[in-house]
Amino acid sequence: MRRPGPHDLGSGSRPGSTAGAHDRRSSAEPATSPSDRAQERISRAAAELALAEQNRRFDAALSNMPHGLCMFDGDTRLILCNAAYGRLYALPEHLTRPGTPLQEILDHRIANGTAPVDWEAYRDIVAESEQRGGDLINRHIQLQDGRTIQITHNPIPEGGYVASHEDVTEILAAAADRHLARHDALTGLPNRTLLRERLGRALVRSRKSNPLAVLCVDLDHFKEVNDTLGHPVGDQLLRAVTGRLSACVRERDTVARLGGDEFVVLLPGVQGRKQAQDLARRLIETVGAPFEIQGHRITIGASIGLAMAPDDGDEVDALLVNADLALYRAKAQGRAIACFFEPGMDARAEARRKLEQDLREAVTNERFELHYQPEVDTATGAIVGFEALLRWNRPDQGMVSAADFIALAEETGLIALLDEWVIGRACADAARWPQAVRVAVNLSPAQFRNRTLIDTVACALAASGLAPERLELEVSESVLRSDGERALATLHRLRDLGVRIAMDDFGAGYSSLGCLRQFAFDKIKIDPSFVAGLSEPGPCAAIIKAVTALGASLGVVTTAEGVETAEQLARLREQGCDAAQGYLLGRAAPASEVLALFAERRADS
Repeated sequence: MRRPGPHDLGSGSRPGSTAGAHDRRSSAEPATSPSDRAQERISRAAAELALAEQNRRFDAALSNMPHGLCMFDGDTRLILCNAAYGRLYALPEHLTRPGTPLQEILDHRIANGTAPVDWEAYRDIVAESEQRGGDLINRHIQLQDGRTIQITHNPIPEGGYVASHEDVTEILAAAADRHLARHDALTGLPNRTLLRERLGRALVRSRKSNPLAVLCVDLDHFKEVNDTLGHPVGDQLLRAVTGRLSACVRERDTVARLGGDEFVVLLPGVQGRKQAQDLARRLIETVGAPFEIQGHRITIGASIGLAMAPDDGDEVDALLVNADLALYRAKAQGRAIACFFEPGMDARAEARRKLEQDLREAVTNERFELHYQPEVDTATGAIVGFEALLRWNRPDQGMVSAADFIALAEETGLIALLDEWVIGRACADAARWPQAVRVAVNLSPAQFRNRTLIDTVACALAASGLAPERLELEVSESVLRSDGERALATLHRLRDLGVRIAMDDFGAGYSSLGCLRQFAFDKIKIDPSFVAGLSEPGPCAAIIKAVTALGASLGVVTTAEGVETAEQLARLREQGCDAAQGYLLGRAAPASEVLALFAERRADS
């Protein structure tokens, strides 16, 4: 007879049977069959394998991460870190083990030069993260070895934190290079490259009803600042100008620096010529206000050329060229003004460029002459001196007066070389004249502010052998008005050399009397406008009389310029003027004719 198996026991078994007991256990907890237990073991093994695979993948990811990763507990002990973290700070193996105190890692970094330069900034990362309730914190930290590390810090709710460390030194350097390629290093403004990009995009959007304007801005007298106060002051001045220009424009406008003292302002969507002109005037007023730079009160100006798109061009190069042509016109008309581009300006600009080219060639090859106009004693008629007047024998043009090219020489920086040549040549010529006769040289404001002026004068005197008191340097009151203290110091140093100092064009400005109070001039040269007025009713005679009386009381010689008639000369004698100069008394002549004049007088005597 067959023994019953477990499957033969049904639910109808008697209460005391084994099957009944099993049924009672099942009501409390499920029975686990061998197959269920086997399945459970299989599931558990699969889960362990999956976890092992996940851990393997995590370890692989952690080990191959390009950035350093670390985790510290609430007691700032290392929980884990990857290989990149150890390499980043050159940590030995024992400092990468779990349980290592953070302080030991930091001590090692201090020793090997990978510690932060600014420890406070490093500590602030943790402090800020705690204050912000676990938000992610990103900071750039500079290391002692010159690298820059970006740290991303994330606190763990139960204490401690996870942080990633990335070396961004090369990334930042590349970004800086890209920025520098399109921005001016000194001012941070867009450079020519970025300006052209923005102008090109603006032209695509530009329409007849939505024009744009290009303003070329050039600083007046900036080179004089560099020459007299030095390039560090000039650089600081350029940064200050940048701030003023930027404050005048809208956020969507562009202020760019092309180099030197030249800026460009791009105005997209400008509402016609009037808006562009109003901005140009505002820029001129803003730049024209005095600057305080390193204890110096500096006054410069700005000239502006404007071109409008599409009327004045619908291409980048055309607009920039036409705005630059308008700038040439502005500077030629006296500076500190704004001019719009007009057809035909290119021909005038070409003439100006040719003039500049010829002038540079003339300076290099000394294609200049000095002509000398006599100064005569009004009482005796004797020649007491000559004023040196610069002339340029320009090819195919003949003799050109200094009035036609001095402004260009100042603008291009050639004036310093010119004045140096004039002083040297005048001293050499005067050394061959009778000892009682002086030579006068007019100094341009640009040359007067040149730091080499004292050495130039001293060298010219030494080379020629001319007695210092026979050299007379003429300056205008604008010299004292532009930089009084520095100008006075230069005048005193020139006086220490023994040369004479004359105030030129006395009465033509607004502060002539103030200048006499500031410095004891040897001579006052009365402006020709007062001499011309002697032939007409008016106050000119009284003014000249007052000036000559003032000169006599101060022990200062007075000389009247522009004497063209015998009547004027007679009136000047009556008013007590010491000397006179003008066409009546002698026109300017080359040095050879001056020597011939002295030879004739010696023969007559």
